[in-house]
Amino acid sequence: MKRLCERMGRRAQAMRAAMHAKLVQTKGQGTTEYAILVGVLVVIAILAITLFRPKIQELWDAIATGINGL
Repeated sequence: MKRLCERMGRRAQAMRAAMHAKLVQTKGQGTTEYAILVGVLVVIAILAITLFRPKIQELWDAIATGINGL
């Protein structure tokens, strides 16, 4: 009985150590956060360009006209 308890105790300790190692592992967390941030910024940029396309075209035409007038 004592041997069984010792084996179970060692097994539980090993499982605890393995779970702790998994929880502490945060190797790719920063990269993932930056990827999500870049994705959100790209979506915002696409929406802004789509919504303000006429104004952007007007501004672009004014710049092109100004450059051609030089």
